[in-house]
Amino acid sequence: MAEQRRETTELAADLRAAVRGEVSFDAAARALMTMDASNYRRVPLGVVAPRDADDIAAALAVCRAYGVPVVPRGGGTSIAGQATGTGVVLDTTRHLRSIVDLDPGARTAVVGPGVVLDDLRAAATPYGLTFGPDPSTHSRCTLGGMIGNNSCGSHSVAWGTTADQVRELNVLTYGGEQLRLSRGGWDTVPATLRTELNTLLMKDLALLRTGFPELPRRISGYALDALLPENGVDLARAFCGSEGTLGVVTEAVVGLVEAPRARALAVLGYADESAAAEAAPGILPYGPLTVEGMAADLVPERERALLPRGAAWLFVETGGGSAAEARARAEEIVRGAEALDGDVVADAAGQRALWRIREDASGTATRMPDGSEAWPGWEDCAVPPARLGAYLRDFRSLLGAHGLRGTPYGHFGDGCIHVRIDFDLLRSEGVARFRRFSEDLADLVVAHGGSLSGEHGDGQARAELLPRMYGSELVGLFHEFKDVWDPAGGMNPGMLARPARLDENLRFTVLPAEPVRDVAFAYPHDGGDFSAAVRRCVGVAKCRTSSAPDGGTGVMCPSYRVTGDEQHSTRGRARLLHEMLAGEVVEDGWRSKEVKDALDLCLSCKGCRSDCPVGVDMATYKAEFLHHHYAGRVRPASHYALGRLPEWLRLAAPLAPLINSAASLTPLASLAKRAAGITPERPIPRLAPQTFRRWARGCTRPPAPPSSPLVTLWPDTFTNHLSPSVGIAAVRVLEAAGLRVRLPRAGLCCGLTHVSTGQLDRARTVMRRTLAAVSPDTPLVVLEPSCAAALKSDLPELLGDDPRAPQLAANVRTFAQTLEEYAPDWTPPLLSRPTAGQTHCHQHAVLGDEAERRLRAKAGLTGPLSGGCCGLAGNFGFEKGHYEVSKACAEEQLLPAVRALPEGGEVLADGYSCRTQIEQLGTGARARHLAEVLAEGLG
Repeated sequence: MAEQRRETTELAADLRAAVRGEVSFDAAARALMTMDASNYRRVPLGVVAPRDADDIAAALAVCRAYGVPVVPRGGGTSIAGQATGTGVVLDTTRHLRSIVDLDPGARTAVVGPGVVLDDLRAAATPYGLTFGPDPSTHSRCTLGGMIGNNSCGSHSVAWGTTADQVRELNVLTYGGEQLRLSRGGWDTVPATLRTELNTLLMKDLALLRTGFPELPRRISGYALDALLPENGVDLARAFCGSEGTLGVVTEAVVGLVEAPRARALAVLGYADESAAAEAAPGILPYGPLTVEGMAADLVPERERALLPRGAAWLFVETGGGSAAEARARAEEIVRGAEALDGDVVADAAGQRALWRIREDASGTATRMPDGSEAWPGWEDCAVPPARLGAYLRDFRSLLGAHGLRGTPYGHFGDGCIHVRIDFDLLRSEGVARFRRFSEDLADLVVAHGGSLSGEHGDGQARAELLPRMYGSELVGLFHEFKDVWDPAGGMNPGMLARPARLDENLRFTVLPAEPVRDVAFAYPHDGGDFSAAVRRCVGVAKCRTSSAPDGGTGVMCPSYRVTGDEQHSTRGRARLLHEMLAGEVVEDGWRSKEVKDALDLCLSCKGCRSDCPVGVDMATYKAEFLHHHYAGRVRPASHYALGRLPEWLRLAAPLAPLINSAASLTPLASLAKRAAGITPERPIPRLAPQTFRRWARGCTRPPAPPSSPLVTLWPDTFTNHLSPSVGIAAVRVLEAAGLRVRLPRAGLCCGLTHVSTGQLDRARTVMRRTLAAVSPDTPLVVLEPSCAAALKSDLPELLGDDPRAPQLAANVRTFAQTLEEYAPDWTPPLLSRPTAGQTHCHQHAVLGDEAERRLRAKAGLTGPLSGGCCGLAGNFGFEKGHYEVSKACAEEQLLPAVRALPEGGEVLADGYSCRTQIEQLGTGARARHLAEVLAEGLG
């Protein structure tokens, strides 16, 4: 063991000396790369982020000298385990993201392997072009990864697979050879390689000509048939789908296709998925761009209204030179399809909403309707499209015979089906069933003339079963093909050729055998088990995007978008928590420095709670971790200052003028900030001379009629002590709308600041006081979205044993929700002005903003509010070391929108943090709560 550690240390040192990019052999870097989006886990020795092809060559040379394997990795969204490895991982996403050239005339692009698909598509869009293959992970998957897996996506019925679009590849082999692979001959490869490959081909030409099934989604195995003379000796195609086992792509020339000027979406409803599958081949003659299918149990209840009548649907996209032409083609399909119901969606926003349902299925499918877990493993089998209906019926029967459940969806037009299945991969008997089912399903797929993989590759999940599909002789040729390229076996061993068993290296085996229930939160959707909560992250990596998800209206994950570092993504943090529970790489449990450092830049925005397809709630996990991490230990100064802010503000209220004067003196303010752990760049907010409660006690207002609906207005800490004008305005508007308003007794708190700093025992104490004092009989109007979210979600999850907790949570209403529900006939003042600002991230994640949108529309406040996060995020932006990230978050969407607002426009921000960020970062604008704007309009 000591000798092994010494060699690893020497390997790392030699890599650092040879490579200009980052070389990381620490526990955190290794932990982040242990998994992809599959069921598998392999622990690497280290991670190298090469800057260019020379760096890749240097890294390969060092690894070759030490006999250490290499795994090229893109976005890490592979479903079959091929992006994991035990040697050195080459992370191409850090630096190799250049679009070297884009030639609109030739319709080609030259790209680095780390280029994200959406970035290439964005670069091609001004020329009316796009890259045809588009997996659902298009916002984060890389071209190198797509080449490695021969990825396809929803548009493959029109534009084929990645291999169909690859023109040339620059490749480095493990042995150090630089190769240029292209279509149409052997001329670009060395004579030795040419001879060896020709010898291999001549061994059994008949088998190579007859052994590959003819279907559009045959991805399994190596594409040896691409080297046949009648297929044009296409070396680039033969390399595609090799899963990093033959060499490393350093640059690629890919083809682009003409993008339709307009698109429309025909949505067709069917009785079940088999009926939808049988209808799909009949739609292909219409020349659609997509024919996608999914069933009702993958569609969230709130989104069913977007779909026509049925229990399963086909999403059929059409293109045209104009909107009218695209729509006409979609309407023709609706008329010609034998569907229960159909609809055509032509507006871009409506199409995005529907495609989001389909693209999120890879995450949504990981939870069954009853909340139990489901996993990949048989994610993308493909059969001839004409066989799909029959195959699905047989597949359902096979599931039942093994006592398993799963919900198929996917590329019905190509006969390719995705499914997550409720395998029990935590116990040995469940793993044994997983193996038996896998063997039986492989036989079923082959019986229908299909391919074990139709999109994501074989990896470890299916490669062991390739002899069932191809026979042992052809698989033997696969092994020889691998040896020609990689005789030392250094490229991604255990994948495709001589693969590991499909039930080895499962990522669940290292987790605690018993549920982790010694936790503060209830984790009601995970059976109270923190381990199950962490397992929610399956690695689809919707959090690893350079822009806010869902067309910019989403939030997740603001810190990753600023740093571009995997450990600052929701997935990265979940991976570190997984390894913390495993205890192999991250060894210190709740005391782990690696986990603490990764969570340090988590803004606790809760964006992942709603934007992550599987509902990972990193804000809650962070609070849980901090609770345990600092148990019995001294906390950072900011936890005492900002985490207990409500208590300090109550003490400070009588001295507000004196404190404000002291805070205006630079030396005193600097000393106070240093003592409180506050970043020096932040001004200390001024305390209100008169609290909102004090105003309410001294304000004489005409009493509302006793018959008026009674509401309780929550005097949150921020409104009470820092912006009482918001509370005063809310009272005016609520009473003008005919409501009676009362305040609960003083000294109550939602516990938000305690939760965000992980002081969960104290949070529960203050929350219990709130439960005892707030009436369960009236709606609770909360003006500060973060406090409303704390009462709505954190309180019942921390006080899960108190029956009053869910009752109080159910009573929580935002300002706009209250007016809509209890004063539906009230008409707000018509203000008729444009707006900019931000929907609070907690509002987006927990409460929703539909009522706010409708209220703004009634008041004539036009224009959407920004997504993302303001970056201040309560205590986060005030804490030392966070200022630059906080500012960068605001600069992503919020501040540009505020600066672009026309003169006379209104800056809206219901959150105190959002208003403070806008004020402190020098926009010159004053943001206001919606209640303040409406109150002003009352006159």
